[in-house]
Amino acid sequence: MQNELDTPAFRLAVAQFDEAAKRMNLDRNLHQRLKLPQRSLMVSIPVRMDDGRVEVFTGYRVHHDMSRGPCKGGIRYHLGVTLGEVAALAMWMTWKCALAGLPYGGAKGGVKVNPKSLSRDELQRMTRRYTAEIFPLIGPDRDVPAPDVGTDSQVMAWIMDTYSQQVGYASPGVVTGKPLSIGGSLGREDATGRGVVDVTLAAMKHLELDPSQATVAIQGFGNVGSHTARIMQEAGLKVVAVSDVNGGLYNPKGLDIPDILKRYREEGTPLGKIRSGDWITNEDLLQLPCTVLVPAALSEQITGKNADKLRCRILAEGANGPTTMEADAILAEKGIFVIPDILANSGGVIVSYFEWVQDAQRFGWKSKDIQERLHDIITAAFARTLAFATEHRTSMRMAALMGGIEKVAQAHLHRGLYP
Repeated sequence: MQNELDTPAFRLAVAQFDEAAKRMNLDRNLHQRLKLPQRSLMVSIPVRMDDGRVEVFTGYRVHHDMSRGPCKGGIRYHLGVTLGEVAALAMWMTWKCALAGLPYGGAKGGVKVNPKSLSRDELQRMTRRYTAEIFPLIGPDRDVPAPDVGTDSQVMAWIMDTYSQQVGYASPGVVTGKPLSIGGSLGREDATGRGVVDVTLAAMKHLELDPSQATVAIQGFGNVGSHTARIMQEAGLKVVAVSDVNGGLYNPKGLDIPDILKRYREEGTPLGKIRSGDWITNEDLLQLPCTVLVPAALSEQITGKNADKLRCRILAEGANGPTTMEADAILAEKGIFVIPDILANSGGVIVSYFEWVQDAQRFGWKSKDIQERLHDIITAAFARTLAFATEHRTSMRMAALMGGIEKVAQAHLHRGLYP
């Protein structure tokens, strides 16, 4: 299996873990246990296409660690999905949940497919068959999936319905990120973006930066990037650049985010045809002079080749694994304050936890309560991480990793080894 896991993302996740484990003198036996996922499932997904032919897709679901509770992690539909990538994301989810104090272990899943190439009916059939194939691993007390790249609330609804058909009763707690009509939570859709903004404002307060004078550049305009842009602007920061997979817009005077969102999301207008700023490439966006840079696309966007060209003061990682370890060293030399992914983008899993609790209680919370509780949890995690980094003279990334790993290690030591 280790050959299957040998991908850039998994190598990065393990390298980060190894470095953190070394610094904290982690027990050797625990070190070996936590390097590999607890279980991995690879499935074939035959789907009848609209033209009558059958196409077989490959899917995955990985549990990294279940010592602190059921697994939690998204499902992504993307052509770049591999077992190694999914395993890396599951590992990061373990540390992320522990860092935030959530009673979960890390999981992740995915299907190697371009969802935009499928019709709605094909997408539904693929989702339902994938759910049936991973059925033995998921459940409200086992493993609770959520949306990720290429998936949304509708995909979660199909998963919830398929699982419910198998068990014979409605089971809303099997997934989070669902529509409100079947047990979804207020505030879940923009939770990750809202969390990015909360920790960014906390970092600016620590660095004594004025939000009203700050500029923001955001790479990625999917769920995380678009909501981050909107909430950043609502908080008084000036968003000067946004981009999607094809490139983006730059206006040093500030972009009209509500207008861009309306045209891009509601009307389907490509960013390149929205005349709100100059057209730039994704690489150019990363190098813009700005107060806050938010990589909110895919992993390994900031590497040893371009890290020295970054001109931001704060790097808030909305995506998972956007920065390589080589780049980390360069950013530290440049004095860029990094808010690591397992902290910066934990808002999504925090509000997913709220949704899971509401489903179990059969009692919904108010939007204001959700936003306040999200703010309390994520800013407390930021404060703990910052205090640890300051006391131990280490980076925010290492502080976050060590904080999460320590909680998981304690769970393993108290539970022991069976048999």
